Amino acid sequence: MPHLAIRNRVPGYAVSIVKAGARIAGQDAGPVRPPLTDLKPAGVEQLAALIRTLGLQS
Repeated sequence: MPHLAIRNRVPGYAVSIVKAGARIAGQDAGPVRPPLTDLKPAGVEQLAALIRTLGLQS
């Protein structure tokens, strides 16, 4: 799964990648709660490129 490379960069990114994906799809899920961190801009861009390439998955 291509998104795993993004998810595995930082502990806690499993939550961050879901929230970022929802945001990219037009559903704001808000920020993650500390001590977790949101995806960095480069990760968001990579995730957005994956979603553009693969389409929204249900």
